[in-house]
Amino acid sequence: MTTMNVLCEYEDDIAIVILNNPTKLNPLSSDTLCQLRAALADIRNKKSVRAVILTGSGKAFCSGFNLSAKSAADDPQGRSLGNQIADSMLMTSDPLILELHEFPIPVVCALNGAAVGGGVGLALAADIVVAARSSYFYLSSIPRLGIVPDLGSTWFLSRLIGRARATAITLLGHRLPAEQAAQWGMVWLCVDDADLMTKARSIAHQLGALPVHGVIEARRAFDAADKNNLAKQLDYERGRQRELIDLPSFAQGVQAFIEKRVPVFS
Repeated sequence: MTTMNVLCEYEDDIAIVILNNPTKLNPLSSDTLCQLRAALADIRNKKSVRAVILTGSGKAFCSGFNLSAKSAADDPQGRSLGNQIADSMLMTSDPLILELHEFPIPVVCALNGAAVGGGVGLALAADIVVAARSSYFYLSSIPRLGIVPDLGSTWFLSRLIGRARATAITLLGHRLPAEQAAQWGMVWLCVDDADLMTKARSIAHQLGALPVHGVIEARRAFDAADKNNLAKQLDYERGRQRELIDLPSFAQGVQAFIEKRVPVFS
C-alpha cells in the first residue's frame, strides 16, 4: 500500500509502516491519520504478517499535529477550533492509538528522529521502542501552547517513567535525548543511527516467532497490574494460566524443552 503520506512495505513476515512526509517532518494531518489506520487495516488482513515496524522517513519520526492547518473560520458547522480538533481526535487519532495498543500482532517503533507532541504518544503506543541515538522526545504542549499532551502521552509516560519524570518533561518542555530515555526505561534500546533498522528488524523477527496470542496476553497482564492489588493480580495470573496451559502453544513449548530445541509456533 503506497500513499502520499504513509508507505507500507512487506518483507517476509514483517510489515514496515513509514510516515512519509519528510519535508514537513512527518506531521499528523487528518489524511495521514486516516492513511495510518488504513495501513493497519490492510496488515490485519494479511495472515502471513507476524510483526509490524513503525518508523518515519527523513530526519524526524513525527512532528505532531499541524495546528496551523485549521481555524475556526474554516468550519461550515461553526464549531470553535477546540471543538473541531476534539471531534477530529475522537474520529481519527484516538482510535489509531487504541488500534496500535490493541493490535493483534507485535508493533516495534523504530524511532529514527524527533518525536514531538502527538508523535510521542504515537511512538509509545508500540510494544517496543528502539531509538536512534540522534532521536529525542519533545513535549511542548503546556509550555508553548497551554494544552495537555495527547495521543495517550500522559497515559504512557506516567506508566513508563513515573509521575515525577513525566510531569517534569511535560512542564519544562526539555528535549529528552534517546540515551536518557533508554536509561529511564522509556524505550527498550538506544542504538547508533546506522543500526536502527537492522536492530528493529531483528526484534520484529523475534516477536514474530512468539505464540500468536503472546503480545495480547502481555499487554493485558500489565494493564491489569496497573489497576490490581497483588492478590487480585495473582487471581488474574492464575485465571490466564488455567486457559493458556491448555492451548497447543504450551504443549509445543514443553515438547521443545524436552527435545532441547527452539519451539516453533504455528
